Amino acid sequence: MKCRVCRGPAVIDLPRHNANFCTEHFVKFCHDQVIRAIKDYRMLEPGDRVLMAVSGGKDSLAAWSILRELGYDVDGLYIGLGIEGYSDVSRVFVDEFATARGLKLRVIDLPSEHGFDVPTAAAAVRKVPCAACGTSKRHLFDEAARDGRYDAVATGHNLDDEAAVLFGNVLHWDVDYLARQRPVLEAVDGFPRKVKPLVRLTEREMAAYCVVTGIDYQVDECPMSVGNRHLGYKDALNAIEQRSPGSKAAFYVGFQSRIAPLVQEAAAADRPEMVPCSNCAAPTTAPVDPGAGFPICGFCRMADKARDHVPVSVRPTRKRH
Repeated sequence: MKCRVCRGPAVIDLPRHNANFCTEHFVKFCHDQVIRAIKDYRMLEPGDRVLMAVSGGKDSLAAWSILRELGYDVDGLYIGLGIEGYSDVSRVFVDEFATARGLKLRVIDLPSEHGFDVPTAAAAVRKVPCAACGTSKRHLFDEAARDGRYDAVATGHNLDDEAAVLFGNVLHWDVDYLARQRPVLEAVDGFPRKVKPLVRLTEREMAAYCVVTGIDYQVDECPMSVGNRHLGYKDALNAIEQRSPGSKAAFYVGFQSRIAPLVQEAAAADRPEMVPCSNCAAPTTAPVDPGAGFPICGFCRMADKARDHVPVSVRPTRKRH
C-alpha cells in the first residue's frame, strides 16, 4: 500500500477518497480538510479568539491541535460533569495535553461550582443523561465564551457524529433541529458563534490522526451514553458506508448545500423571542415560570431540581470502537 502523494509506504487507507497516505501526507490531508471546512462555511476569520470545548476524547483534542497548527488563537475549556470513574480520568488527558503544549485551559467543575452532577440531573428532570449533559454543556460553553469575550466556540463533532444526528432528525422530520444542524451557528441573541471544524473528517480519521501525531486520549466511552439512539444511527450509516464509501459525506454535505437553507427559512419564521433568564441572565425562550413568576432558563430549572435530588450513580464504562 503506497501513499497517493509520495508513493512511500502508507499508514492508512481512505476508501471514500480512494486514497492511501503516509504519515506526513495524512496529517496534511486532515489539516486541508479543516481548512476547507473553515473556508466553505466561513467558520473563522484571522484574529478570531476561539474557545475549544474539550472532553479528553480524540476529536476535541485533535481539533484543538489542528486549529493551533493552523495558526488560530485557541484556548481550551473542560467541563467536569461529575460522572464517577469517567470525568476525573477525562480531565487527566486534557490537563496533560494542555500542559505538554503550553496551552491555556479553563476548567469548570459542575459539582463544585454548581452543586450537582449530570447523572443526578438526568434523574431529577426525568430525561436521558445525554439531554442533561447537553443542556449543561451548552449553557456553560456560552457563558464561558461571553465572559472571556471569545469570538467563537469550537466543538469536536466529526462527520460521523453529524451524519448520525442528521439521520435521526430526518427520520423524525424535526424542522427545528434540522434548522440548527449547521457547521456554523452565527452569534445571535446573546449566543456566541458555534463552529464544527471537523465536519469533513470521520471518527476513524481522527483516531488515526491522534495515533500518528502522538495525542493520548480517553478511549472509554461515557458510561451515560449506553443506549443512546445515535449510536444505532451510526451503526446503520457505517453499514451503508462500507457498501458505498462516501455515502455519509454525500448525505451530510448534500443536506447542507440543498436542504439546510430551506429548513432554516421555515424555522426562522417561527423563532420565539429571546428574554434574559431571571436567575443567570442567559438568553432563553422559556416562558414565565408559573411558580416563580418570571422566565427561568432550562439550565437553571434543571439545576434547581438536581440540587434537591438524591445523588445517582452510573453504570460501567463502555469501550469505544
